[in-house]
Amino acid sequence: MSNRRGYMLIEPWIVDETMHEFFVPDYIEQMAEDVLRHYDLSVQSRQVVTTKPDKGGAIWKLETNKGPKSLKLLHRRPTRSLFSLGAQRYLVDVQKANVPPIVQTTDGMDYVEAGGKLWFVAEWIEPLFPVTKDLEGAKQLCYALGEFHRLSKGYVPPKGAEIASRLYKWPKTYEKTINKMDWFRQLAKAYKEMPASAMLLEVVDHFQAQARESFARLQQSSYHQLVERGNSEWGLVHQDYGWSNGQMGANGMWIIDLDGVAYDLPIRDLRKLISGTMADLYRWDVHWVREMIRAYHEANPIDASLYDVLMIDLSLPNEFYKNLKEVVYDPELFLNEQTMQLIETIVATDATKWPVLAEIENDWKENGNR
Repeated sequence: MSNRRGYMLIEPWIVDETMHEFFVPDYIEQMAEDVLRHYDLSVQSRQVVTTKPDKGGAIWKLETNKGPKSLKLLHRRPTRSLFSLGAQRYLVDVQKANVPPIVQTTDGMDYVEAGGKLWFVAEWIEPLFPVTKDLEGAKQLCYALGEFHRLSKGYVPPKGAEIASRLYKWPKTYEKTINKMDWFRQLAKAYKEMPASAMLLEVVDHFQAQARESFARLQQSSYHQLVERGNSEWGLVHQDYGWSNGQMGANGMWIIDLDGVAYDLPIRDLRKLISGTMADLYRWDVHWVREMIRAYHEANPIDASLYDVLMIDLSLPNEFYKNLKEVVYDPELFLNEQTMQLIETIVATDATKWPVLAEIENDWKENGNR
């Protein structure tokens, strides 16, 4: 099949152990070369630096006569990609944010459409290096995240772009988490001879009860009033922010890989960063959590209502769900010894979460942040 420009439509591709780590099919490499003809650049080298074969996406680093650049093949629908490209343009041009500027084509466009996807070239920011993997690094990440959220407010997507918003979807997301745990239970029963099945059956009721409690709290919280403020009032959430997508450069922290940005309550990114960091520590640490929230608050103030929703979102069994949801795709392969050990680690880490949440529950009241 080909699109209207005569290119084959880009499809996800299969990789196996005989292939290079960043294998990209020849027809896509050829398309990359054609795409680059739309730019006033002399490309000296092109090197694949990351791929998403299961979704049909890739990033190349380019060495050009005008310095290093990146070429990105965005895997999402073109209308959805248009939303994130518009956001990147807005953050650079209007808000002067530390995100990579987009390089325009010779006819003044921010992208090239080929193979049913959007491609674009951006500046390759050098030098960039990860912050230290300690509390100071975590605080730098949180501050930069708050700044990003604050600057993204007011974004209006370009004509023809799909509106990407998760703002109103929190109840559905919580319900999905609860319902998927029914699937986990059924699969563990169906594959009861597998190493991880007994452990999964032992803990799934516990985590599903937590999720139900979180959902009930969300419904009774200020969430519904908060989302009434609307998409552009809240601004954009990165959705994939972490220790690799926030890096230190010559002019402070830079935020990269904006492809998945969507309107949302900003604390979604903060919650993911906190719960992921605690998972890396294998325990919840009250000092880290407090300092991370405070660093974020300095850049993008959190009011008491939003803080309550953050506490609720932290109470959801996020790490259990995130790590176990793959079971639905290939339970026979997934329910192995390694998954059994993973569940043990998640259970042990989760036990340390509740005293921390209890300790910080009233911080915004005691600190007079209301």
